[in-house]
This record gives sequence, C-alpha cells and structure tokens, in this order.
Amino acid sequence: MRRVAKAVGVTPMAIYRHYQDRASLLNALADEGFEELTALLAGKKFSGSIEGQLTKMVEIYLEHALQKPRLFELMFLKPREGARRYPRDFKAGRSPTANLMAAVVQRAIDSGYFRNDDAWEIVFAMGALSHGLIMLYLGGRMGVPPAHFRAFYRRSFRRYIRGIRK
Repeated sequence: MRRVAKAVGVTPMAIYRHYQDRASLLNALADEGFEELTALLAGKKFSGSIEGQLTKMVEIYLEHALQKPRLFELMFLKPREGARRYPRDFKAGRSPTANLMAAVVQRAIDSGYFRNDDAWEIVFAMGALSHGLIMLYLGGRMGVPPAHFRAFYRRSFRRYIRGIRK
C-alpha cells in the first residue's frame, strides 16, 4: 500500500480511507477493468456473420489485454474474493463482458449455425482459449511479433468456431 500511495502521490492513510486493505484495492481495480472492457464491447455494433461477430468480440478482449497486461492478469487470472465463478454467476447473467458473446452463441445454436450445445460452456471454452493464448504471449512463450500473434489468435478462433459448427 505504501508503494501505491507513493506512486499516486498520497499518503498510505489516504488509501486506507477508501480501501480497507490491499485485497479491496485490487478488487476495485479489477472491477474498473471489467467496466472498461464492458464499455468497449457495448460501444461496438456486432453485425455480419456469427464468426465475424465473435471474432470482433475476442479481438476487443485481445487489444484490451495487450494494452493493459497487468490489469488483464488481475481481472482474469488472480484469485479474488467476489470474482465471478463458473457456472453459477455466468449462467445467471452476471458477467457483462461474457453476456454479449453468450447471446451471439445462443443465436448461433438456435439458428442451427452451431450444433445444439450449452452456450455458456462454449463461451467459457472460448474464454479459456483467449486467456491461454494471451498469457502464453505475454509470458514470452511465443517468439513472434505482435502482428503475427494477432493473426495466430484470429486463426485459432476461426478454427474453434468452425469446429463447433453444425
């Protein structure tokens, strides 16, 4: 907390007036990250093919993660009290960032574009693919420039989407 206070130019006690402890501060930062990502998704019109809509959505996740890698890690990979849990919170519609994707996936199932399956399981698997690729890249496990990684990421999603088509 002292380092945070110093970085933002306040006293540690000033931070404690707003956040009970380090965990509360980190939760607030993660929540802000989700609000930001939700706004990015909500600000876009997703039209065209199912594959095109889903690809546009995951590219927003990717850009957000690449621009703010530590925030991405906090949002999706660090254990936090109050973090949404699968399946309970997701299937109850408590994930504004995933709800949009789930709606597109459900439309794809209902229209026969995708096989009959659980939309939330598909969304969660897509999230795992996205997060896994991003973490491998951010962790230096992929020796490719950013443009090549972005292309690989898109191809990976196209493969996944085509694999679940009817």
